[in-house]
Parts: sequence; C-alpha cells; structure tokens
Amino acid sequence: MSIIETKDLTYVYNPEMPGETRALDAVSFSVEEPCIIGIIGHTGSGKSTLLQHLNGLIKPSSGDVYIGGECITDGRKNLADVRRKIGLVFQYPEYQLFDETVAGDVVFGPKNLGIADDEVDDRVRRAIEMVGLDYDEVAEMSPFELSGGMKRRAAIAGVIAMEPEILMLDEPTAGLDPAAHKDIIDMIKKVQSEMNLLIIFVSHNMSDIAELSDRVFVMKDGRIVMDGSPEDVFSRGDELREMGLSVPPAKEIAGRIKERAPKFESKALSIEGLAEDIQKFRNIKEKA
Repeated sequence: MSIIETKDLTYVYNPEMPGETRALDAVSFSVEEPCIIGIIGHTGSGKSTLLQHLNGLIKPSSGDVYIGGECITDGRKNLADVRRKIGLVFQYPEYQLFDETVAGDVVFGPKNLGIADDEVDDRVRRAIEMVGLDYDEVAEMSPFELSGGMKRRAAIAGVIAMEPEILMLDEPTAGLDPAAHKDIIDMIKKVQSEMNLLIIFVSHNMSDIAELSDRVFVMKDGRIVMDGSPEDVFSRGDELREMGLSVPPAKEIAGRIKERAPKFESKALSIEGLAEDIQKFRNIKEKA
C-alpha cells in the first residue's frame, strides 16, 4: 500500500474565466516507502499547489489524492484526521511564531490534537531536541530572542511535535546564512532517519535537492516531467536548463573540466565528491 498517491490530479484557477490557469495537469505518482522527495521547477510550475493538495488545503478540480490507501478528495474523509498524519511547513515558518516561550509555541499543535498532558510534554522535549536545539536552554526563552535559523527550527519543531507520518516543507532553507542553512539540512536528515517518515520538500537550491533527495520530481506547467534519482535527473542538465533550471554546482564545474579534459568523468553531485574524482583523475594521469 502506498504512503501517498495521486491519480490524474488537476487544478484550475479561475475556471472558465479569462485568467483561467491550469496549475496542476493530471499529476500521478505513488510513494511506497519512507524517503525524501525533492521537488524542483520554475516559479509557477505547480510545486506549492501540489503540496497544498497533498495536505487537503485545496480541493482538486479533478483527480484524487490517497493517504495510506484512503482517498482524501472524495468529500467523505474527515480532513482533520488527514492533517494529523501530514505536517506542512510553509516558507518562512518563523513568521508564524506567536507564544511567549519556545515550548509554548511547540506545544500548541499537539495540545490541539487532544494529546494527554504528560505525553505532550514528552513530545515537546523530543521535537525541540530533534531539530537540534537544547531543550533546557531554549524551552523558556522567547522565540524572538533566537537567531533566524534557530527560529525556523523552533517553528518546524511545532509541526514535528504532532508526530506526522508525512512531513512537507516549502523552501526550508530559503533566506538563511550558510551556517543556519547547514543546520536545517542536518535537521532534515536527522528527522527522516529517526522518525522514519516520508519527507517531501520544495526547493530552488539544487545542492539541497542533490544532497537530501532519494527521489526528485521536476515540474513544468503543472506536470511532473521527470521523476528519478538525483543522479538520473541531474544527468539531464541540458533539458533542465531549457526549463530555466540549473544543476548542482559540482555538475557545472565537472562539465567545465570535461571541456578541457575530455577523458575526465564524474557523476558527483557534491563538491566533496567532485574533489575526490578530480584527485583520482590526477593520480591516473600521473601514472600514465
């Protein structure tokens, strides 16, 4: 049974009006195992609209979404129950912090689910520590005293405390400095590993997509036009560039090296991996 599945999912803004726009066009996919899926595409390709359908925030014009084998788009499913299983973190979630303390913010979600107080306390501690913050240090602090990256992690902890089966993130590293950016990447890896849940995230950062994803969706004009491993998707660099997208910096650099040294080969998607391939190439040349 699939964790999540869509069948011919279609959504039209302003139907039968001059500004009619097909934001999703017969999108179909299935995910059977917990993993990390990265979604890329130019602005207006349908990425965020797809996330909102998967959480039941938008009703499709046609087609269906299934969570754990149950259809959530036929009008019979209680969407409150669906949202207990799916955590959606919007872009810049730190702007939604509101409580006087970090713990007070994180506790809001699980309390609204009716979780018993003793379990809520455990969830709050686990969630804060899961995102890489020290519970004893930050729990009673005002979230507005935290750094930008820490604020974002605190906001994400509020969703994690609800213990969803699926976590969706819209541009999770947008606007962060390099150190905070790395903290969020490490946090996503830790959450997926320790909670063993499906994570779906949207990003314009191709290095993030390459580093985190087990599977990549490329969207264009409301459709998934590529679906594969990061290695497979980023090997089609010319097609991605035609869509106004890029490839990870390691792939760009490898391409430039190959122009000068045609025998050089590298499938690396990270700078570290590329450096290893360059060294191997040098060693081979020195022995020749």
